[in-house]
Amino acid sequence: MTRRCELTGKLPMAGQIRSHAENKTKRTFRPNLCQVTLISDTLQRKVRLRISAHALKTVERRGGLDAFLMKASDEELSQRCQKLKREVRKAQSEQIAA
Repeated sequence: MTRRCELTGKLPMAGQIRSHAENKTKRTFRPNLCQVTLISDTLQRKVRLRISAHALKTVERRGGLDAFLMKASDEELSQRCQKLKREVRKAQSEQIAA
C-alpha cells in the first residue's frame, strides 16, 4: 500500500535536511495520513478511507464527503473514491428525479 492520500493524491516528497554547517542529508517528507471513517449522506453509509489530515479539514470545510467528491477532479481521486463519486452522483440524480 502506497503512502498516498485517497482524496487529494498527496505523495511523499524528497528533500534535504540542512544542518547549521550546511551539510546536506537526504530525507522524505511523508503526508500525515489518517485512517478515518466518513459518512456519506446521500448513500446513508460509512466509508473507511486513508486520507491526509489536510484533506480531512478540507472535507469538513466543504460540507462533508459528498460535497468534496462532487467538487474534486477524477485525476486526484483514487479508484475507490472515483467509484464512490459515481455512486453518489447516481443517488443524487435519483433523489432529484423522485
